[in-house]
Amino acid sequence: MEQTLSVEREPWDSVDAARLRAAQRAELDARYGNDDHEPGAPPTAESVTVFLVARDAAGVALGCGGLRFLDAGAAEIKRMYVDPPARGTGVATAILRALEDAAREAGIRTLLLETGTAQPEAMRFYEREGYRRIENFGPYRGEPLSVCYARDLP
Repeated sequence: MEQTLSVEREPWDSVDAARLRAAQRAELDARYGNDDHEPGAPPTAESVTVFLVARDAAGVALGCGGLRFLDAGAAEIKRMYVDPPARGTGVATAILRALEDAAREAGIRTLLLETGTAQPEAMRFYEREGYRRIENFGPYRGEPLSVCYARDLP
């Protein structure tokens, strides 16, 4: 049975957006064994100008993701997360496609992202979805736990 999903823009500080981001941070803190695993400036409502939340047919928030606009024509995917019970159901793909659509609408030609060595599922997901591994960029340069990807948008 296919799940009915909606993926819509939502304020960074909405209750569900904050809950999902806190759950993501807690999971990453547990995976990396500390809370110092993200190089660079933490994303904020000001820096992540597109933030999306995926909801099921009952309106339950299942996942999120955002875009931080960089230089001309590029944006970074930030705070991609899906609640564990909803993983493997297409939620992450729906969020990623919606982020790509929002990026295209904003004139973005290249999406970049950083994930980490303790997130092999994320690495497999992005590779499966057409993202290619690149040298670490920006604040992730020289960071041994960072793994970076890019995708040129058609």
